Amino acid sequence: MQPRTIIIVTGSSGSGKSTALATFEDAGFFCVDNMPVGLMPPFLQQAAEQAADNDVAGWAFGMDLRDRHFLDGHGRMLADLKNKGYQAKIVFLDADDQVLLRRYNQTRRHHPLGRDGSLLEAVRAEKHQLQPLRKTADHVIDTTHLSVHELKFAIFNIARQYTAITGMAINVISFGFKYGTPAEADLLIDVRFLKNPYFVPELKPLDGESDQIREFVLQDPQTGLFLESYLKLLDQLIPLYVKEGKAYLTLAIGCTGGRHRSVVIAQQVYDHIRLTQPTVRLMHRDIRFG
Repeated sequence: MQPRTIIIVTGSSGSGKSTALATFEDAGFFCVDNMPVGLMPPFLQQAAEQAADNDVAGWAFGMDLRDRHFLDGHGRMLADLKNKGYQAKIVFLDADDQVLLRRYNQTRRHHPLGRDGSLLEAVRAEKHQLQPLRKTADHVIDTTHLSVHELKFAIFNIARQYTAITGMAINVISFGFKYGTPAEADLLIDVRFLKNPYFVPELKPLDGESDQIREFVLQDPQTGLFLESYLKLLDQLIPLYVKEGKAYLTLAIGCTGGRHRSVVIAQQVYDHIRLTQPTVRLMHRDIRFG
């Protein structure tokens, strides 16, 4: 049996590595965070012995400066993996200094290099130490302006390059018309005909992921009639696109601001599709702005 792909997820602390690992896991990878360099060989040996029993697409490891031997040992580790026939790839995540500072201030977690000195000094020191690794990475993702959903999309598209993920990749995107329509949309639906919770004072500050907004939108009889017809249409179209051999299908669902109605409907569409299509992903493009 050919060795599976190994993904090393690394980069600046606070840049989204945990989200990236979770997405690789959703894509069928066996994931381990904070894997020490020295434990990689015995882990892979055991994994190889059990490979026949493991239905995994590959392995993804979170590795960074939390392991003080990482910088000195990663080069030898990668060379050894390739000599053994593994397809080893590096995914490097980064973000602007001020964004990393804000994220750390929000989580109140300690930076790996921040025990002494200021947080900003720690962020800059880590970036400096990781710069040579960044230059050799197979994929570099700047998460400065990415939402969690956008980062998940980016990682899932990377995962597809190195796995035998089958089926058409379906992307469900909610958006606000005031910010423009998604250029990648294959099928676009306008749900601005539904009642708008924006005009209910106690609901206006909330977004479509809240129970109150979801209930407001879904209890409208017009919503039920629309969903019944739209989901029936998708059930008819998706198998035809798959049969055609289409690799990607993007469903865009828009309301005025992309914060309330489109978010609720996109979630309903996603929940319905994933019952039969495991390669569907959901993104709320404008939920932060609407």
